[in-house]
Order: sequence, then structure tokens, then C-alpha cells
Amino acid sequence: MPSGTQGQMRPLDDSAGLHTGRKWLVGGIQTTLWASTFHGLNSAWYANYPRKPFHFFNDWPEWQQMDKLGHVWTTFHISRASASSWKWAGMTQKQAVWLGAVSGMAFQSIIEILDGFTEKWGFSNYDMMANATGAALFLLQSGDGGSPALTLKLSYMPVNYASEWRSRASDLFGGSPMGRILKDYNGQTYWLSVNLKKVSRMDNIPPWLNLAVGYGASTMLGGRSNNWLNSIGQTVSAPLIRERKILLSLDIDLTKIPTQKKWLQTTFSLFNCLKIPAPAIEYGTSGRWNLHPLHY
Repeated sequence: MPSGTQGQMRPLDDSAGLHTGRKWLVGGIQTTLWASTFHGLNSAWYANYPRKPFHFFNDWPEWQQMDKLGHVWTTFHISRASASSWKWAGMTQKQAVWLGAVSGMAFQSIIEILDGFTEKWGFSNYDMMANATGAALFLLQSGDGGSPALTLKLSYMPVNYASEWRSRASDLFGGSPMGRILKDYNGQTYWLSVNLKKVSRMDNIPPWLNLAVGYGASTMLGGRSNNWLNSIGQTVSAPLIRERKILLSLDIDLTKIPTQKKWLQTTFSLFNCLKIPAPAIEYGTSGRWNLHPLHY
């Protein structure tokens, strides 16, 4: 038998096999999620509306563009979650972020495709542009493996509608708390949360401290106006001024909170898509300034 190091048996390196198995697992899960989401939406939601040949629809004027920010936010975080799973599967950082961005676009495209064959809506170029913006914002910041300096976040505060408009709000946004969070644009705020230490490169700033700029809208009881037809075909007009608002607040990058516990790291990463409650300054298009002691 050869002596020295030549005679020693090397341990088998099974990392390649492990990563191959993980890649198949992640690919299978994401494909299954895409297919099941497409089937579920098509059969449970879109089946209730008349179909027509593929067509386009301009929905840019609707909801003060709040729905477009929803597309940006959703695609950004789907891309982020997908990239993390590909990184776990053994992909390089560059491969993972590109696959994550493609996955984010693919998942969001389900809705656009189904809309394109539905009479009530249609394929929205602006929705696709919003999806691409979310994927690009993730992609352009994630190539080096570091946490992004710019993060998109969401906050929601329930709206207490006046008694004469509660029925209309329920028809539009539903009655369940989860339905309101997803559909009631009057209660949503989308934030661009900026990591101050990363953009300023100043060592004396805590690594978790962010400054957040928010956008929201209010007093909307219809996509394009506050006029609608009631159940007997009469036009109802709500004398409410639709308003946009810009907010400024502090925020926390939860992924920068030091901890050695894996479950806490995972929890912080999952919830980093949401803005923490904090004081905020608000300016509305009506010309009003508001100071919120605690805004969410």
C-alpha cells in the first residue's frame, strides 16, 4: 500500500449531489406553485366572469396608481424569496438573483395572462411594467450578495368609513380583515425604505436604521371616480375628494438586527416586507400637513 498522503482515503464529497437534489426540489416546488396558482385563480376566481379573446386594457388611471405599487412590491418580495431558495439549493449568487427575478415575473404574469382573457379586465401593459420594476429593483441590488440598500415595504391601517359609504366599501373591498388588507387601497401605504448606513457609508449610523418615504391615497370609492351605479341602476355620487399623500418616517431593517438564532433570522427576513409602526409626517395633495404620533 502506498505510504503517506497518497495512501490515505479521501472522504466522499456529497455536496454536489446534495445541491442537485435541492435544485430539483426548489424547481419542482416553484413549478408546482405556479401551476396550482394558475389553476386555482382560473377556476375559483376568473371562472365567475365572462371570457373573451385576448385583449389589452388601460388601467393606469385607476386607484391613484396604488395597485401599480402593489405589483412592484409583490414582485420585489417574490423575487427575493425565490432567490433565497435558489441560493439554498447551491446556485451562485448571480444565478440565484436572476432566477429569483424571473420567478417573480412569472408568478405575477399569471394574473396578467388571465386578465387578458377576461371581459371585465384585460392585459395591462402598466401592470407588467410595474412587475418588471419590482424585479429590476431586486436584481440590480442583489448581485454582490449583500442586503439591498432600498427595500419596498407595506403598511396598512383599517379605514373607518362613514355609515353611508360602508355598504359600498364592503362591496369593493370585502368584509374580512385579510380581504381589506389586500384590496382596500385607502388603508395601504407603500414605502421605499432606505438603509442610511449603506447609502451614506457613515460608521456611526446603526446598521438597522432606515429612512422611509411612503405613498398612499384616500377617499376612493371607485377605481376612476367616486361615482357608481347602485343595485337598481341609479348613479350614486360620493362628495369626497380623492387625495394622494406622501409620508416620511423612520424604519428598521430587520435583517440587520444581530442574532445568532436561525429561526429569528428567518422570521426577521420574512417580516422585512412590512414597515414598522413609527411617527410620520404626511403631506396631502389637498395642501394639508399631518403629524402622526404613530403611523402604520
